[in-house]
Order: sequence, then C-alpha cells, then structure tokens
Amino acid sequence: MAVQPEGTPCWADAMFADVEGAKSFYGDVLGWTFGESSPEFGDYTQAYADGKAAAAVSPPMQGTEGAPSAWCLYLASQDAAATAAKVREHGGEVLVEPMEVGEFGTMALARDPGGAVFGIWQANVHEGFETEMGTPGGYCWGEVFTRDTKAVDTFYPAVFPYTARKFDDESMDFSMFDVQGETVLGRMLMDKDFPPDLPSYLNVYFAVPDCDAAVAKATERGGVLRYGPTDSPFGRFAAISDPQGAAFTVIDVTTTEGEMPATSPVT
Repeated sequence: MAVQPEGTPCWADAMFADVEGAKSFYGDVLGWTFGESSPEFGDYTQAYADGKAAAAVSPPMQGTEGAPSAWCLYLASQDAAATAAKVREHGGEVLVEPMEVGEFGTMALARDPGGAVFGIWQANVHEGFETEMGTPGGYCWGEVFTRDTKAVDTFYPAVFPYTARKFDDESMDFSMFDVQGETVLGRMLMDKDFPPDLPSYLNVYFAVPDCDAAVAKATERGGVLRYGPTDSPFGRFAAISDPQGAAFTVIDVTTTEGEMPATSPVT
C-alpha cells in the first residue's frame, strides 16, 4: 500500500499489562494472529488479519505501568515534527515528542483540546495498515468522542488538511472529516448518555463478519458490552471493553439498515 494522505488513520496499537491475555482475547474475537515480539522495541508485537498487518500490542512502556489500557489511533503525517508544532499552535498538547522508531518511521503522541489522545505517524518502511477497510479483523473507522465539540472541530482541520461536514439531522451532533474527498474520521458529542467520569477518547472500530457473534465471543472471554449491538446505515456495531479495560467497537459493514444521513459542509 502507498503512504496514506496526511491525516488519514494509518495504524493502531495498545499497551497491556497482560500481553498474552490480550493476544488470546483478540485472537478469539477478531481472528488475529501475531508475529514475533521485538525486544529491541519494547516487545512490540504485530497483529495480523488473514496475514495482513492489522494493529499491534505491547507491554507498558517504562513509566506508564499502571496506566489503563487503551487503543491509540495514529494519523498519517509527512513531517511528524511539523505536525507536533501545529498541535501546540492550535491548543493541543504533545505528550511524546517525535521520535524515530528504527527504520520503521517516526512517531509522536498528542492530546487534542478536548482531551482525546491520538498518535502521529510519519511512515518509513512501516507504512501502516495492510488490511483493507471493512475486511474482517482490520481497522474500519475512527471517531473522536468529546464534550468540547467546538474546540475539537476547530483543532483537527487546523492540524491536518481536513474539510468538515456535519449531519443535517440536528438531533445528533456528529461531524466528519474528509481528506482528498475521502471521509477518514468522525467526531461524536459525548452527551448525558456517557458516564460523566469517562474522559474524551478516540474510538477505534474493527470489522467483523458477524457483530453478534463477536459480542458473544468477547463477553464469553471476559469483555464487557457497553453499547449495542445496533443497526445503522453504516453497519451493525457494538461497543466493547476488553478484559483489561481497553475500549473498541466491532462493526459488520455488510449488515446495514436505513438510509445514509444527509450532510452539509461546515462553514
């Protein structure tokens, strides 16, 4: 695959205190297999869906022991240092300064003004996801869940070359960010239905061939169903927390219901 356009989600990973437990859980729920760990890179271990790179898991980095497990979605950058500078300039925070990861690329971690953490990835030999969007086991979609929609809707198009659209239906405060005519990321308002102590986060969707079967397997393996399964024009989906607390969503894009919502450009 070619390097993704600036701002396109290109990789996902998560740190787990029990890496072997995570591998077993996601192997069952998403059908992942795993490569050899890389001791020189903190035992970072790549996950594969049907032989194609889908994500990665690792133990906590030094100094992050005890932090809750969470999936991190990385957005593509042509120049990680320049992107980090834009993050600061527009009200975000750089949590991990741009650092080279061997020959693979350069990474950074940042927090948007609403509090959601995301990654920045300047690819070298590791270009990111090898899976196609919607392929079972592969990354499918990402959404920023936030309570500060105004700040977030201003921030992301200032850092990345996004154009924004909003749902015309005012009963749902939802925005989408496009790059080169392709919709690459969503933004959802965290309303009263969300626990008040739940911080803003970037939700990662993984595709599955059967949403209900994935939920059944996840809960059987100690995961917690947070929402759904529910049908939508985009697919049947459900939000889950894995046994170590990392939140993610599974979606079957082949099972859809209803018409696609109308949208308008954000001016």
